[in-house]
Formats: sequence, structure tokens, C-alpha cells
Amino acid sequence: MSKIDLNALRDRAYKTACEHGFHDQELSNEHCLCLVISELMEAVEADRKGKRANVDWYNKKIANSRICQGLDPDIPKERGYEVAYNETIKGSIEEELADAVIRLLDLAGLRNLNLNRFALVNVVSKKKTFTENIYSIVKDITNYKYTLEELVNYAITQVFVLSDILDIDLLWHIEQKMKYNELREKMHGKKY
Repeated sequence: MSKIDLNALRDRAYKTACEHGFHDQELSNEHCLCLVISELMEAVEADRKGKRANVDWYNKKIANSRICQGLDPDIPKERGYEVAYNETIKGSIEEELADAVIRLLDLAGLRNLNLNRFALVNVVSKKKTFTENIYSIVKDITNYKYTLEELVNYAITQVFVLSDILDIDLLWHIEQKMKYNELREKMHGKKY
């Protein structure tokens, strides 16, 4: 994780959120952190349903799609990508963990936080269930003994550590979801 430029990801996530209307009104830290927690809860629901991303099938769909290759002049290439994503990744544990980190990155952009700090102690472990690990992350997100910058850095680190435990290439999933989000409508069709 130390090789990842989190500040560059922060800037991209924040820019996309601004372009899609998510910062047209002033948002509190609590509002933003609650949305992070909601993504983590969606990851729990995905785990309960056994919903994992099918990365191999996604890559095959992208490689073999006439639309993604730009061979269908009537349909934008982006539409092929969106369909492949929805069929193979949408609603998975991987997507929801990526969403949680993207929301943390966006909050860091909103508050101009430096993301070059990493947690030295992990609350997630192989000994805990997925749900117990998510609970540990959420518990620390609501712990006000940390500054916002420490909390955001810490939470991002914990989600990456959990992803490593689950053998998830979280950076790849963050990249794919950011690409997907860039194609979506204003506010992603939601109220906030």
C-alpha cells in the first residue's frame, strides 16, 4: 500500500464528486462518515449474500465486447464498460469496499487532508469474521480521539488490510469504480 499515491486518488475522487454535484451544498464530516459506514454495511450485506466480483468474466467481457472496442458506431464505448461492470462487479464485496475508500478519499479532498500517513496498528485480522472486521473499522470511524486526518488515513489503511486478508486487489477495484463513477449521472441518481 505504501506505493499507492493516495493523494492522487483523493484528488480524482473529489473532482468526480464535485463534477457530479455531491458538493453543491456544505456537508458535515458526520454526514460524509455516515456514508462511508453505509458502504461498509453494504459490504456486509454483499458478504451475507456471498456476492463476489467476477473479475475474470469482467475482463473477458471487456476484451471481447464490440462496444468496448469501439466497433459499434451507434453505442459509446463507455456503455459497454458500464454493462460489463453491472453484470460482473456491481453489488459485490469488492465494489462496496472500494466505495468506502472512495468516500474516504472524497472526504479527504473536501477537507484537504494529507493521505500519506498509515496506521501502525491494525484492528482487522484473519482471526475475525468479515462482519467483526467491518465492525472494528466502523467503531474506529466513530472514535473522536483521532483528528479527522488520522481517522481517514486509519480507515483507508484498515480497508486495504482487510482486502489483503480477503485476497482482493482493492486498488484495481477502486480504479474500476472510479472509472464507472465518472460515467454516471449527476448525484448518481440519488438525493445525496
